[in-house]
Amino acid sequence: MSNLFWLTEEQLERLRPFFPKSHGRPRVDDRRVLSGIIFINRNGLRWCDAPAAYGPHKTLYNRWKRWSEMGVFARMFEGLAAETSETTTIMIDATYLKAHRTASSLRVKKGGAVA
Repeated sequence: MSNLFWLTEEQLERLRPFFPKSHGRPRVDDRRVLSGIIFINRNGLRWCDAPAAYGPHKTLYNRWKRWSEMGVFARMFEGLAAETSETTTIMIDATYLKAHRTASSLRVKKGGAVA
């Protein structure tokens, strides 16, 4: 059994209205790329540690960077939150992610030198 994360078709259809228009070449599979971005962020991984099932890690990073700068992910959150009339507070805590990356950068390399 795989522990990879995959968006369902229903979830993808809810997100699709927030995608920017594709100009020129068709985009790489949105479901695969977005599932990979979510997997990386959810598990606090480096882009280069993305499982091969999500495609090239550079593609994941480039999509995440470009869409972040364009505000696509912020619009997704706002749009999904606006679908309900319930007042809810949603928080995203990135302290684990920062602590994990800091701790992993302190690993000792061969020869005793700190990374």
